[in-house]
Amino acid sequence: MAGVAWAAGHAKNAWALPFLPSSNLGFTLTDVTSAAGLQFHHNSGAYGGKLLPETLGSGCAFLDYDADGWQDILLINGMDWPGHERQRSTLRLYRNNRNGTFTDVTRAAGLDIEMYGMGVAVGDYNNDGFPDILITCVGQNRLFRNTGRGTFADVTKKSGLGGRQALSTSALWFDYDRDGLLDLFVCNYVKWSPDHDVFCSLDGKHKSYCTPEAYRGETSWLFHNRGDGTFEDVTAHSGIFDSSSKALGVAMLDYDHDGWPDLLVANDTQPNKLYRNLQNGTFRDTGMEAGIALSSEGKARAGMGVDTGDFTNSGTAGIAITNFDNEMIGLYREMKKGVYEDVSTQSGVGLPSKNSLGFGCAFCDVNLDGYLDLVVANGHIDETVRNIRGNVGYAQPPQLFLNDGKGMFRDAASEAGGEFAQSKVGRGVACADFDRDGDVDLLITTNNGPGYLYRNDQGAGNRSIRFHLVGTKSSRDAIGAEVRIECGGVHQSRMVKSGSSYLSQSELPVTFGLGKRDQIDRVVIQWPNGRSEEYKGLAAGKAYQCMEGKGITGLGGF
Repeated sequence: MAGVAWAAGHAKNAWALPFLPSSNLGFTLTDVTSAAGLQFHHNSGAYGGKLLPETLGSGCAFLDYDADGWQDILLINGMDWPGHERQRSTLRLYRNNRNGTFTDVTRAAGLDIEMYGMGVAVGDYNNDGFPDILITCVGQNRLFRNTGRGTFADVTKKSGLGGRQALSTSALWFDYDRDGLLDLFVCNYVKWSPDHDVFCSLDGKHKSYCTPEAYRGETSWLFHNRGDGTFEDVTAHSGIFDSSSKALGVAMLDYDHDGWPDLLVANDTQPNKLYRNLQNGTFRDTGMEAGIALSSEGKARAGMGVDTGDFTNSGTAGIAITNFDNEMIGLYREMKKGVYEDVSTQSGVGLPSKNSLGFGCAFCDVNLDGYLDLVVANGHIDETVRNIRGNVGYAQPPQLFLNDGKGMFRDAASEAGGEFAQSKVGRGVACADFDRDGDVDLLITTNNGPGYLYRNDQGAGNRSIRFHLVGTKSSRDAIGAEVRIECGGVHQSRMVKSGSSYLSQSELPVTFGLGKRDQIDRVVIQWPNGRSEEYKGLAAGKAYQCMEGKGITGLGGF
């Protein structure tokens, strides 16, 4: 079905904006938000009460909700606080029209529901071929099952996820016990409710937003998929329980190379956690011994967003963690098996990020040269920050750290298109090839502001290859699968993953930049259940569907 949709849609593309000449970088990031039909404005509910959650949201996701082979867009929204209602606001689901534009289908999809949403995790938890949605919220999180008919059903209570109140942030789906069913991890920030909001003040008179130290931490949650549409809370006996955590971001990786998914949690003013999967349903925090829990000075930083990716093409996932201003981004490279070193300063990422407050981040090969770059959304939490620190603003430009393939990055945001580099109160970041031209486009959300869609226009002639994995014995989404390619002596790897960034999720298909190469020598797929498959001599400029145990199918060119 996806292959048919590709051919039919690709033949009638009428892009919303004309192709623009690339910058000196070889590509341009063009703001197509308005032309694509994305009319969205995040509502933080702020009315002057300075309530903590107002500073945090919101997230976004790319997902193919109707399984037509084209990535759709989901933007998460907050709402007005009780007693201060001014407007009705809900999340927004936009269907990809396959011509560069989107249609708002929120109401038709049954998602026109008010909630104080924070983040989103997308995954096909019942393996029916249609992605389901978990929305993290202030209060009760919501699980929406995809009916496969263009609509979603709220199954929060029926699934066993109901009855839990928290200030939840990021989340991800992953199959931690490798039984072919997606389980769920949910980050919780601090113990907060409107009735227990703490009064903080900079001058002793006027209320300001509190720092995390004003609140007690809250444990994150782990839910095991029973396979009958319900979930079991296994937090207490899984080794995940930790009431000191103040979790904002989560990413998956296999840091110990044993084929089982591990979890990395970014904590705000508390040590980051690296939960090693012990292969028996339990985890152990190895953050300290792995070298990612604290800064190089031995201090806990204000971890916000996180992503993992093989930015060295060494076959091992590196780590990026965004932090508060004056703390720098943490960029970690494996020094030896299971042990990381922070290379942010020597790599060129540290100093340019010192005066920024980073939230969402994502590894993706923006210029298709075969090396993962790093995109970061920046923005402060308090509009009065200019009165506090002269070198930091409330709205801040995003950063685009281009990887030179030799261990160095440089921020090229200002060269990628003037619109992209404009200051904004950034929060979420997600990546996907929404127009199916072979490169990776960007989606950025802002706090109490619009979402932005940036189309990637290549001009240097670099090529790519894309893989969409479908599990049969593994979960249908193949989350946790490792895809490795070899091309002209260069090795690259990508993991199919949910979560990452901050409150957000990128597409599940994976993209490899190939430079000017016409084909790859081979691709090896390591499925989550341990099965390995290999294919050779695949042409560049194409997308392929790989079905576990059933071979590979070309989906068309770009």
